[in-house]
Amino acid sequence: MRPPGRPQRQLPGLGGGAPGAGAGAGAGAGRGGARPHKSGGPGSRGPGRRMRAAAAALCWLWGSLLAAGRSLPRLRLPHRELLSTNRSVLFFGHRGFLGFRSLYLDEYRDRLFVGGKDALYSLRLDRASTDTKEIYWPPLPGQTEECFRKGKDPGTDCANYIRLLHPYNRTHLLACGTGAFHPVCAFVYVGHRGEHAFSLDPATVESGRGRCPHEPDGAFASTVIGGELYAGLTADFLGRDPGIFRSTGTRSALRTEVDQRLLNDPKFVAAYLIPDNDDRDNDKAYFFFTEKVVEADGKEHAVVSRVARVCVNDAGGQRVLVNKWSTFNKARLVCSVPGPGGIDTHFDELEDVFLLRTRDGKSPEIYALFSTVSHVFRGSAVCVYRMADVREVFNGPFAHRESPLHQWAAYEGRVPYPRPGVCPSKTTNQPRRPYGTTKDFPDEVLHFARAHPLMHKPVRPRHRRPLLVKTDLQHRLRQLVADRVDAEDGQHDVLFLGTDAGSVLKVVVLQKQNSAVTEDIVLEELQVFKAPVPITQMEISVKRQTLYVGASLGVAQVRLHRCESYGTACAECCLARDPYCAWDGTACTRYVPSGKRRYVRHTSPVYQCLDQNLTVDDFEHVEEKVLYGMEHNSTFLECVPRSPQASVQWFVQRPPDEQRDEVKTDERVLQTERGLLFRQLHSRDAGVYYCKTLEHGFTQTVARTSLQVLRGEQLARASPRQREDERPPCPEPRLAVPAPKAWFKDILHLVSSADRQRVEEQCLRLWCGHRKGKLAKGKHALAGLDAGKKARTAKPQGERIRVPRQAAAT
Repeated sequence: MRPPGRPQRQLPGLGGGAPGAGAGAGAGAGRGGARPHKSGGPGSRGPGRRMRAAAAALCWLWGSLLAAGRSLPRLRLPHRELLSTNRSVLFFGHRGFLGFRSLYLDEYRDRLFVGGKDALYSLRLDRASTDTKEIYWPPLPGQTEECFRKGKDPGTDCANYIRLLHPYNRTHLLACGTGAFHPVCAFVYVGHRGEHAFSLDPATVESGRGRCPHEPDGAFASTVIGGELYAGLTADFLGRDPGIFRSTGTRSALRTEVDQRLLNDPKFVAAYLIPDNDDRDNDKAYFFFTEKVVEADGKEHAVVSRVARVCVNDAGGQRVLVNKWSTFNKARLVCSVPGPGGIDTHFDELEDVFLLRTRDGKSPEIYALFSTVSHVFRGSAVCVYRMADVREVFNGPFAHRESPLHQWAAYEGRVPYPRPGVCPSKTTNQPRRPYGTTKDFPDEVLHFARAHPLMHKPVRPRHRRPLLVKTDLQHRLRQLVADRVDAEDGQHDVLFLGTDAGSVLKVVVLQKQNSAVTEDIVLEELQVFKAPVPITQMEISVKRQTLYVGASLGVAQVRLHRCESYGTACAECCLARDPYCAWDGTACTRYVPSGKRRYVRHTSPVYQCLDQNLTVDDFEHVEEKVLYGMEHNSTFLECVPRSPQASVQWFVQRPPDEQRDEVKTDERVLQTERGLLFRQLHSRDAGVYYCKTLEHGFTQTVARTSLQVLRGEQLARASPRQREDERPPCPEPRLAVPAPKAWFKDILHLVSSADRQRVEEQCLRLWCGHRKGKLAKGKHALAGLDAGKKARTAKPQGERIRVPRQAAAT
């Protein structure tokens, strides 16, 4: 590929992998289980020891991990409500199905660039579904037919899915697609800021092998650094040649050696540039992935997560590792829950990585989402890593073992100079031994680097435990973005977690004071897509307070918060514990540091709403509803709290007693998630029922129902003994508009068939009397209005009706 203004370079070494290099690295190299491990180095334990460790860890798991991981969202917002409240905007492409694969958020140009099936799109950030531009980019003629002949699905595989979108320079994007299993790349002209240009340069189209995967959904990670593409992928049609490649620049292309010690069936997740210091020669590209490891017995294959790095100025070796990475190192990425006796329970499957950047750019915090699938439980965890800990591991001892049948141990021999893995820079140069490039490194250094790519110590998370653990979710977590929000009581991490069912969880993580223990609160569950499709990519704009969510169906633009949805009272705003929201004295609105209160850790409304003159009546005042029930039949009192986090209690007040007693449930009276069910109603059940919610010590009445029980003899006396007049007890008015349906007819199925007719007649009379009362009030009100109009329009005798001047003139 010839980039604008740059000479072309070939990509070497893209032939088939060596025998036994692994297969299927793209679409999923197997799933890791919740495998208990002893804390330590990269080695593995014997089968007997693993069995005993697993038994001990699982006994502890059920008592702590499962209990700690349960939490319900305070608000569940369905897809329709998100659209009706303008919380989200959707884009499905110009053909109804986007086939989404890639996303690039360009806040400099206020644009969102989207890659889909046979097309690229440019969307405005303020109006994601309008003012769009499209580049139609199907496979070349004949490639679709060839893809079909090779056994691929013509409907799902044999298309050009745009998998890569990166900024290349100030005016161009680099775009790559699968090209119906013939990867292709090109440059897209997007112009300068304010210039809404969007066109593909046909002269730059060329093969994308080694830059873009062949398959639409294979694991893939890439980044552009200094006009060069760094990509982790499988480079062949069959998916047997995994590697980390550098291409598209002015220098010679590089790749990893075909060696299972470097990469064994990897699944690439993310790639980032993270500089070490102000010296640009020390810049490194970091890759996050999972791979298989062979146990010491040579039989069992486990899945572990890795972080690897290479120097940006790596040029390969002169005689050894020619056109191969000479600075490649990797280390294990551990995310585990500490257990008794030093037994950790690991989450081994890396799903997504997000970098929370700092001002200097050298020490970002790494947020990683892990999952595990086992026969015992299914769960996810989020771990946070500090770059200081990552660098310490890469500067530590190398891992070494004599053969695949031996255990891993720290290498205790002499390490050659320059240390393998360091970048050639001013720090490596010596007066008599200048190393201006990796080609100047001694062969001894390169041989050691080839034989010892793995570091002995693993990278452990901050506080040596996960930030978040979820084990009771119905769906698997796939994507992660994070935001750090300032509040009056400190900073709080807000996580947005995309699921495989088209929803996003908004979670705030609270760090307990003077402790490493955290508390997580699921604030909202947003059903972004109506269909349960996996979310494959998310980007966050802190500047615009917006989340951009991608799935195969389309792209969604979602606001990070909608504070008014929590309620209209100070107490409701306080109980939400949303760090984006605060009570300003009149409403729950977006938090502004001056003039608003927001203490996320303190949740009591009494504590935060002291100056709102709240009384007990403010929380007890709720409209009373009247419900009639037939004795010996079933009836239902509905009460659905807005927050699933609140617990519900029922109280009853039976006349003439003013005392409220708690409702005792049994086989006859059942409390459900949506209310109170009487399976058989007794006359003593009559009374006023109060539904109260309890949340963080705060109690509020949310429903009050007056239950009146009708006995059989009452219905017998009320029923007409003679039916001389067949007209209904409440004649319908002769209007074109149909009369409203009696509400009680929807629940008559709860009444036994023997009493159903009498109950319906009695309810009709009650319904009719209620309507007649309303009509009478309406007639009196209309009569008063008519009298007022007549009084205002009456003219005194002798008054002349004036003709408008305009009319008189004509």
